[in-house]
Amino acid sequence: MTTCRLCGSTSLASVVDLGATPPCERFLTADRLDEPEPAYPLHLRVCTACWLAQIPPLITPEDTFTEYAYFSSYSTSWVEHARRFVDDAAGRLGLDGGSFVVEVASNDGYLLRHVVDRGIRCLGVEPSANVGRAARERGVPTLEAFLGPETGAAVRAEHGPADLVVANNVYAHIPDVIGFTRGLRALVADDGWVSVEVQHLLTLMELNQYDTIYHEHFQYYTVASARRALASGGLALVDVERLPTHGGSIRLWARPAEAAGEPSERVTEALAEEKAAGLHEPAGYAEFAGRVSRVRRDLLGFLLRAAEEGRTVVGYGAPGKGNTLLNHCGVRPDLLRYTVDRNPYKHGRFTPGARIPIHPPERIAEDRPDYVLVLPWNLREELTGQLSFVGGWGGRLVFPIPRLEIVEVKP
Repeated sequence: MTTCRLCGSTSLASVVDLGATPPCERFLTADRLDEPEPAYPLHLRVCTACWLAQIPPLITPEDTFTEYAYFSSYSTSWVEHARRFVDDAAGRLGLDGGSFVVEVASNDGYLLRHVVDRGIRCLGVEPSANVGRAARERGVPTLEAFLGPETGAAVRAEHGPADLVVANNVYAHIPDVIGFTRGLRALVADDGWVSVEVQHLLTLMELNQYDTIYHEHFQYYTVASARRALASGGLALVDVERLPTHGGSIRLWARPAEAAGEPSERVTEALAEEKAAGLHEPAGYAEFAGRVSRVRRDLLGFLLRAAEEGRTVVGYGAPGKGNTLLNHCGVRPDLLRYTVDRNPYKHGRFTPGARIPIHPPERIAEDRPDYVLVLPWNLREELTGQLSFVGGWGGRLVFPIPRLEIVEVKP
């Protein structure tokens, strides 16, 4: 990879090289365990001209999202986060029965179902056939398509301009960031709003959240690089909110440039915070690879000690981030017997690369393991409550990020 996909600069600096891994959402069925798995380099670099952090586009969105293993509605806290957003956005923007809302990458209708409940006209644009079908079954109108300028223009021509376009946790997932942003501009009314949620590179680096680097995340944003990306499609950043989701995210509020006005104080403050952290210069990225190595050493050390002591360790969750962690650390079923997940789509399958079996959550209570390694650590509060029963037999929870932590829980 020699050229920045946003500004075209050839000045790219290495941030961390995680080796080569299979795509994180390609869960294996039992009949494919003897087949080879393609693995692709996972090397994060940052452009020193526009500060967009990025990995090479070695797989296409079509490879990942035509059928997708992730269903948003299986996270209770995420559905609640979406409900609060809809309530707040309706109040902030005055959305009512005469408004039109579009969500891009709408998944299984986890967010737009709250828009439907309010009687607001809406449409989801979702490329994955299986999750799009689940959304329609929930009563959420959904178009199966990838967003680009042509799709945006076609939706606008058929349904009219959108008062609000929502793009939550998708802005990192598209290699053609300029084309996608132009698609957002095509969808939104000339005086409308665009809301984008994406993980913040600042917290990713400060809290060692390197497992969120995987092949379907093509880029990683600071507020500075996000502002430039939005501008590439004719949108201007006007406000930013800091969110706890995914370990630390930003919600970017943008408008068509001609209607935007001056950015808020929160934009100025966020840019200043990033600059103070060194993220607008190469030196700010220099120590990250060393901190990543420490996370790997600590996790492997724990798993090896547990195995020597005859302790049983199983996992909770089979998220994409967990597969980056397991493969980078070289964890296999001899160290992590299995993991469980609430999503029935994954039951009976195996994680890519590491080939850890995936079972329903009830398996933990049946087997009473000594330790449960929580792979979706970003849902710590939600999952600590859900897994409190593990304390009934003296079991403990293990969180690998931002540093290894072994936690006692009370049933």
